Amino acid sequence: MKENNRHYRIYIVCILFVLTVLTGCQSNAKRQFKQGQLYKDGKLSSPLNVSHPDLGIPVNITDYVLQVNKIKSTSPSLYRKNEHIYKAIDNWINRSLGADEFNKVGLNSYEMAGQDGYGNVHLTGYYTPVIKARHQPNAEFKYPIYKMPAKTSGRLPNREQIYNGALAGKGLEIAYSNSLMDNFIMEVQGSAYIDFEDGTPLVFFCYGGKNGHGYSSIGRLLVEQGEIDKDKMSIQAIKDWAKNKSEKQVKALLIQNRSFVFFKPQPNAEVKGAAAVPLVANASVASDKSLIPIGSVVLVDVPLLDDDGQYRGRRETRLMVALDVGGAIKGQHFDLYLGIGDKPGKLAGYYNHYGRAWVIKP
Repeated sequence: MKENNRHYRIYIVCILFVLTVLTGCQSNAKRQFKQGQLYKDGKLSSPLNVSHPDLGIPVNITDYVLQVNKIKSTSPSLYRKNEHIYKAIDNWINRSLGADEFNKVGLNSYEMAGQDGYGNVHLTGYYTPVIKARHQPNAEFKYPIYKMPAKTSGRLPNREQIYNGALAGKGLEIAYSNSLMDNFIMEVQGSAYIDFEDGTPLVFFCYGGKNGHGYSSIGRLLVEQGEIDKDKMSIQAIKDWAKNKSEKQVKALLIQNRSFVFFKPQPNAEVKGAAAVPLVANASVASDKSLIPIGSVVLVDVPLLDDDGQYRGRRETRLMVALDVGGAIKGQHFDLYLGIGDKPGKLAGYYNHYGRAWVIKP
């Protein structure tokens, strides 16, 4: 009898273990689907692997061509460096070839291994905010946006020191916003249009430099502190978190990122990335230039998000150019440039997904 009971207990334990594994697998698979991961049967051996993508024709050919034309007109040296690739892709477009036929114009498609080695490249989104501001501070618009200090022999102050007034009275303030978090998001995006709400045109504030201190991910800190679930982390989630917090609480979070970005006003200017080329929405990405050099052309299988930020299985193919960089963009990670204003901003806030990507080159 005892022997039978022992076998029965073992049987029950095995059943519970299998159920636990299956539940965990289902939960993991559900989470992967939500983020658009498309696992393959085997791992990719190199960071870039010769592969012929089974994808539809890119939906953004017109935008891609416009982006390359902007490279040609604003950065002739960058265009010349990649001219043989751009012209070959023009030939590919004119011949109406498929995504698996770049070899017919002397190019090849190199699939990126992705962060997991199975081809799943991390995709986030960024945009150009439009931020309300004033030339002079008042009770509401009291958070300064600074230009880059003149070079000195000493080190520039960190974020906490700046928040505590280390740069005050030095004539470095170029605007005042009514949101500390808006200022921070502007730093993350690298630029913004400033609306002084006085009837004058919007002023583009481009990247003007940084203080040289180490960058820490605010999103990672919020996950570690249990404030936001890891699979729900996004810029939108951070903004939503900040809405219900006091200035003291927001500052306490932000000062943990010692890095600080400065800006330069440029009236009547287009949005430009690190390559100093105007960016076309949905046709440019920020990349890790040590892996994907500036000017590279990439074919990206992008998961599409609904208005509520959910991925429900729709995807599209885009032909894009790497024209920007970012402090958090490392390795197998692309930051998709989505455009200007609230709608692209909301979409960018949701993107924390995965897609397949191919670098197109000889």
